[in-house]
Parts: sequence; C-alpha cells; structure tokens
Amino acid sequence: MAAVVAVAIAGPTGDWVFDGDEAAILTDTDRILAELEPGVIVTWNGANFDLPFIADRAGGHGLTLGLKLAHDANMAGRHKPLPGHPGPYRARWHRHGHLDAYQLYRADVGAVLGLPCGLKPLSRYVGLPVVEVDRNRIHELSVDEQRAYVASDARLTRMLAQRRPAALTAVDQLADSIG
Repeated sequence: MAAVVAVAIAGPTGDWVFDGDEAAILTDTDRILAELEPGVIVTWNGANFDLPFIADRAGGHGLTLGLKLAHDANMAGRHKPLPGHPGPYRARWHRHGHLDAYQLYRADVGAVLGLPCGLKPLSRYVGLPVVEVDRNRIHELSVDEQRAYVASDARLTRMLAQRRPAALTAVDQLADSIG
C-alpha cells in the first residue's frame, strides 16, 4: 500500500501542508486537529478513501489518532471501497465532525447537471481556480509544486462545501453518528 506523502488543511486563517516522513505527517495532522477549536473536517471522497487510508497507515506505524470511523452501509462510495474496508464511513476526528463534500454534491448536483462529481471538474464548472498536474508525474513535482497542489485541493474542497447551505445539516448528522 502506498504511503501518505502529504496532507493539507485549509482553514479560515490559512493553510497547513504536512509532507516528508509519513509518521510525522500523520502525527502533525493529528496534533493540529487536536489543537483547533471544534469544527468540521471537509474531505472529497474522504468517507470512502482518505480517512480509512489514513487510519490504516497510522495503524501500520502504531500511531493512535483522534480519528474515529463507523461504517455506514447506506452511503454510496465514489469508487470501490478501499481494500480491506466494507465501504464508506461516518467519521469524527477529535472534536471535529466530518463532511464528505463529494457525498453532498453527487446525488443532486451531479445527477441533475450530468456532471462527473470529481473535485477538479466540479470546481472548474463553478469557476474556482484549479491547480492541475499530471497525476502520473506527481512524484516529479518539486516540493513547492506538490505543496501548492495539495493545498489547492484542500481549499477547493472547503470552498465547494461552503457553497452548499445543506452542508451544516449534513455535518450535524455525520458528527452525531459517532460516539
């Protein structure tokens, strides 16, 4: 299984990008999330991929994160489930609820407009600035280019979630489902 090579958090006051050693990335991400005031972690397909992947990688390092996952068989996944997982999860990370913005858009916006609900196509459709890279050549990017790319994805996810009035209702339902 591949390693986590970078994590970006886009907050109201700026971005954090963690890269380098995988265990340090996971530890630093967890520390920042523990320190932040309670809020919402917004991901794009995080319920089906990012969060269980992070949990698996942390477990491989013997790390305990404040990330709690609960499988929800009623959620649709974007793709097949991550190997070793039954499908999407409801989540909580420390005192933060989780919102998978992909879930927020796929059933109505994607279906009604006939759009693929990928982060980049949807962001371009609504006029947000997208940092594009050749996914097959990400490993060739400079450190600064890679940081700009992951920070851009985090900002796009945040901005798309903020455009949906229903987002707060979805977060409350997600956050309340985890103990």
